[in-house]
Amino acid sequence: MFKDLLSFWKGKDFLVQVLEDFKTMLDDSESMFQSVCDRLLDNKDQPDLKEQIYKIDKTVNVLQKDIRKRIVEHLALQPSVDTTACLLLMSVVKDAERLGDYAKNLLQVTEFLQKPIDRALFTEYFNGVDKQLLELFKNTKRAFIETDLDMASSAWDYHKKIGKGCDEIVKKVANSNLTVNEAVCFALIARYFKRINSHLTNIATSVVLPLSDLDYFDEKRMMK
Repeated sequence: MFKDLLSFWKGKDFLVQVLEDFKTMLDDSESMFQSVCDRLLDNKDQPDLKEQIYKIDKTVNVLQKDIRKRIVEHLALQPSVDTTACLLLMSVVKDAERLGDYAKNLLQVTEFLQKPIDRALFTEYFNGVDKQLLELFKNTKRAFIETDLDMASSAWDYHKKIGKGCDEIVKKVANSNLTVNEAVCFALIARYFKRINSHLTNIATSVVLPLSDLDYFDEKRMMK
């Protein structure tokens, strides 16, 4: 798949814009995640944050539709050309779009909180998962946009570490003395973090997996 992608990107005028738009989707989703975490975890005052987040999310949704439209048009004109790579792109743009949705879900948690999160308490439970996800955002863009095989493969390690960590957080919260409000909000954050982790890893590993294994990268890894 990596070699197919590498050859696919070269000399494809319509792909230049598609890749640029896909990178914009990832950049915007990362920006949304960072801004929401600043408000959620550090209580940073950001006027009109909700409006900004929903505006960016709308842009991401439009880009997803435009990319899919261009791919469909390309396949309609040349149905036997670049089919595998086009199907791959159709899959990963959905992952990129979902990242924005989970950023919005995290923003909703700020509305559930009865009081700002205690950063020290959050660190006790999450141990830097938010920073690990920001690193995974950067690695995912490098893996896919630059077709970096080593970076794509390393995403599995991020996925396992973050995913396992999020499961442990929920278990720890369930047996804690946190208030009901704190426990619910921490559990929601852990689940949303885990889903963001999965979508980023799916994008990154798409350059090293057969098309049939997309969305099942974790099962592929366990078989090795």
